[in-house]
Amino acid sequence: MTTLIALKNSVGLCDKPFMKGTIVTEQGEKKYKGFIQALGPGILFAGAAIGGSHIVQSTKAGAIYGFGLVWAVILSNLFKYPFFEFMRRYTASTGETILDGYKRQGRWAIWLFMLISMVSAVLNIAAVTVVTGFLAGNLFSSSIPLLWWCVIIGGVCVALLAIGHYPALDSVMKVIVTVLAVSTIVAFIAAVRHGSSDIAITSSPKIWNATGIVFLLALMGWMPAPIDVGAWPSLWAVERNKQTGHLASMRETLFDFNVGYIGAAILALAFLGLGALVMFGTGESPAESGAKFISQFIELYTDTLGNWSRYFIASAAFTCMFSTTLTCFDGYTRTVHGTLCLATNRKNALREDFLYWVIMAVFFVTTIVIVQGIISLKSTVLTPLVTTAMLTAFLTAPIVAWMTYRVIKGKNVPEKSRPTRLLHILAVCGLIFLFGFTLLFIYSQLAEAFGWPIGRIG
Repeated sequence: MTTLIALKNSVGLCDKPFMKGTIVTEQGEKKYKGFIQALGPGILFAGAAIGGSHIVQSTKAGAIYGFGLVWAVILSNLFKYPFFEFMRRYTASTGETILDGYKRQGRWAIWLFMLISMVSAVLNIAAVTVVTGFLAGNLFSSSIPLLWWCVIIGGVCVALLAIGHYPALDSVMKVIVTVLAVSTIVAFIAAVRHGSSDIAITSSPKIWNATGIVFLLALMGWMPAPIDVGAWPSLWAVERNKQTGHLASMRETLFDFNVGYIGAAILALAFLGLGALVMFGTGESPAESGAKFISQFIELYTDTLGNWSRYFIASAAFTCMFSTTLTCFDGYTRTVHGTLCLATNRKNALREDFLYWVIMAVFFVTTIVIVQGIISLKSTVLTPLVTTAMLTAFLTAPIVAWMTYRVIKGKNVPEKSRPTRLLHILAVCGLIFLFGFTLLFIYSQLAEAFGWPIGRIG
């Protein structure tokens, strides 16, 4: 053996370039594996984001205003970007969740964030579940009542999480998001090839009045997701590290984040394009109810492009809403559980303990109670429920964004891991954007109530 090694050395088979190349290859493989192991929380975020904001509001924006609100989708994604990014950056740089970062701001911050999360959870879980249930009834079996569809969908979500915990959520969502992305792109390409109507975009209604501003803020409230939802990937990242045994680096963390965030932004534009190409200018008024609008859009899409297209758009619609429902049950439960534990100095803030399952059960029960209330009122509050959830998301966004900006500037964040100057500037612009539109909403509602001319701009 010694002789063989000596022979190799004598003919240069073990010289430095060969060894260096081998080391670089091994390092490259490890680096590639690290990015794959880190990939997960970003995909889950995409699944959570691509729900009501995309299939309902983005598509409806295209159906009502054509391509006239592309700017709103782009600006909302752009100006919310730094705050979602800061949450992931904080966890990667400190090893703490963003919830720990809020607690460092003072007990008031963690209690405030818990209050925002609880209100958002009750409204948003109920809103996405009822839309998913309504859609399931129209796609699969209308003989099953809406209440039971919601019970089934909520039950499936809770069962998946109870049986498989985070690994099941991670695996299921990667499949769902893949199906969603492929079906949406196929549907969009088909719509582009078919072409849009010849009706001028000026035929769309005005946006700069009280009614239009409500629609605009509802669109941006869930676009790409409520800012408080950004805490979920921070918590999921901890679970992903446990699952893989790999502690993601800053580069790997931001790669995972950008894949999910940018992917969700692109699909938002695709859904807006679907609404603009298929429904805008047809003379058919979009249904006010988000659930009924989805069914209406699928039927119009099928009539326009043929029965073959129904599979793709229906798959995109249902997987879109189911993925959001599934991640909402887990994400909101983790967030409220974590904030409650931190606020009361309880241990196991990140463990799925008895309190975690109690909170999830409460959200499941409140969802069913709200659905029953909607049915009792003959669905007259379904549209206000979804709109209220979206508006609440936007009106609380400036508070969460400001708290997050304070956290990332904390002394415990290492200097080398702090955001770039460009991100800081974008964050300040984002705060101005969020606070500005919030004030515009409040003023527009007052103008509408008191008949001020400013409420009729445009």
